[in-house]
Amino acid sequence: MPAPDLPLLIDAALEAGKIATQFSGRTVQRWDKPDGAGPVTEADLAVNVMLEQRLPAARPGYGWLSEETEDTSDRLTKSRVFIIDPIDGTRSFAEGSRTWAHSLAIAEQGEVTAAVIYLPLRDLLYAAAKGQGATLNGAPISVSHVPDLEMAEILAAKPNLDAHHWRQGQVPDFKRNYRPSLAYRMALVGQGRFDGMLTLRPSWEWDIAAGDLIIREAGGICSNRQGQPLRFNNAHPRLNGVLAASTGIHAALYAQLDPDSSGIAS
Repeated sequence: MPAPDLPLLIDAALEAGKIATQFSGRTVQRWDKPDGAGPVTEADLAVNVMLEQRLPAARPGYGWLSEETEDTSDRLTKSRVFIIDPIDGTRSFAEGSRTWAHSLAIAEQGEVTAAVIYLPLRDLLYAAAKGQGATLNGAPISVSHVPDLEMAEILAAKPNLDAHHWRQGQVPDFKRNYRPSLAYRMALVGQGRFDGMLTLRPSWEWDIAAGDLIIREAGGICSNRQGQPLRFNNAHPRLNGVLAASTGIHAALYAQLDPDSSGIAS
């Protein structure tokens, strides 16, 4: 029997937190990636170095996909792959916020089987393994059970509420909230703190892989904007948006989305 993957991810996430918190957000060295790909800091790179040394050494047969590592096609030959965002919410990190996270996942044949989202400055560690449920700091969590979309609180950036994304231009009447880290948004849905989340633009696998499993193991549904299950370790590691919630709220959101609108929201 192979060793379980979740304890490996938890230990690595805790170590990542120790490294990242050694850097001071507003004084951390920061660069802008080419082609508008967003910022990166010396903390992102330091965490990535540790993870890329530690995780593949523990699972030498696994592939590697990380936001801060140049991608290669080698991972496509592997049945299992690490999918890593060393720091999700880099802008928030650089601004001195506490709402950034480490997002670590393992996918097997395209399905996430182990996942951790860790916010060290909030002391929040979300974890899940396939078939074993989801936890927050070791305690079981589940998605909310708000019955109606009109009563729901949904995590979404403002552009997602542009009328052209919705059937007949009618934006659903729900309460909108926001968190800058996409991984954290998904974890909060798994926790039941919010009733759903959506992002309608193409989304990088490393931002959403861990959250996908945490939400599903917490009893929710996680799909792309067309309602299809998320599959990972694609040649181009970007998926067509994310829609996540309890069964009823997911169905209500999906029913009102315009399938022909372009995915340009955040």
